[in-house]
Amino acid sequence: MTNSPGAYKGGCHCGNVRYSVDIEAFEPVISCNCSMCQKRGSLLTFVPADRFKLEKGEDALSEYMFNHHVIHHKFCSNCGILSFAQGVGPDGKPMAAINVRCLDDIDLKSLKITEFDGRSM
Repeated sequence: MTNSPGAYKGGCHCGNVRYSVDIEAFEPVISCNCSMCQKRGSLLTFVPADRFKLEKGEDALSEYMFNHHVIHHKFCSNCGILSFAQGVGPDGKPMAAINVRCLDDIDLKSLKITEFDGRSM
């Protein structure tokens, strides 16, 4: 599937956590080298919080926070997959960070990946 702006569905591996997200543009998709992102291999894109809707699994989510404690990394307590995070963007507005690898029917080869030096933050 070609990645074009619009509505997507995503979630964890076991299906306990599912969400929908309206992605305006797949730019940037970042590959961050911070201690968390590098170990889990996520590719991230960001959307305003009002474009993200948790469809099911709130009771299945666990949360991890580290560093500045501003991003709520949400993962499935059953399969352990971290498919999204919630927090506040640099502009001070609520946002959702979507692990693009957890979206259904994404063509990862067609994405333009931007490296981000999160390790230096």
